Amino acid sequence: MSKDALYLGDTKLDQAASYLAGVLAYYDVSFDYLASDERFESSLLNNSYKAIIISDYPAANFSEAQISGIVERVKNGTGLLMIGGWESFTGLDGRYNETLLKDVLPVIMQDSDDRINYSGPCLVEKNCEHEIVAGLAFGSDVPVIGGFNEFKAKQGSTTILSSRRFKASYNDGEFKFIKQQTSPLLVAGYYGKGNVIAFASDVAPHWVGPLIDWGDERITARADGAEQIEVGNWYTLLFANMIRWVGKEKI
Repeated sequence: MSKDALYLGDTKLDQAASYLAGVLAYYDVSFDYLASDERFESSLLNNSYKAIIISDYPAANFSEAQISGIVERVKNGTGLLMIGGWESFTGLDGRYNETLLKDVLPVIMQDSDDRINYSGPCLVEKNCEHEIVAGLAFGSDVPVIGGFNEFKAKQGSTTILSSRRFKASYNDGEFKFIKQQTSPLLVAGYYGKGNVIAFASDVAPHWVGPLIDWGDERITARADGAEQIEVGNWYTLLFANMIRWVGKEKI
């Protein structure tokens, strides 16, 4: 029986991948997994996945024919979610800007290193109502991230979340925050019959930052072969909703 999702990357299942794997397990989403240093297997394209998740999994792990196969799968209705990292989008060694996925993803990737590592406050800003973020407390409890891949939203896509950078200073017993750049964080769109998402930050430390603890409850979860995670319930729901949306599952 085919699994619900194909999850690629985030180092190894018992390392950084434990976070998203834990989310998948918590919401009963079955998945196949390949580590970041494993070459893609063409036989996987024969499975009827609802969603393909690429997160810190370099484009060099695919052949051109395999990338073409994923493009066809998405065009025919399979969902695609790319999550940020040093080996996602353009990244330090992602290089998806040089593949056919540049036409599939709902964003325009940079031609060179797109990583933004930010030491100051980087707040998540909700831009519009969307079922992926419905009921999440972006207004009353604004989360923070630590970094992301810089890209631009394509025309016709929807920028659901942005990251707003601030410069913080402290003088005479008071903090002052000055608004800096805003960048797309969560962008959704369509390619053929497939739903596609680009999420600029990471799902696991360090870029995910305090977002990993975002919530009013704590959740513990563990996927088979992975480490147990303890995270915030809103963090968990946000990523679960992304996967549901690209997989055309009810949110």
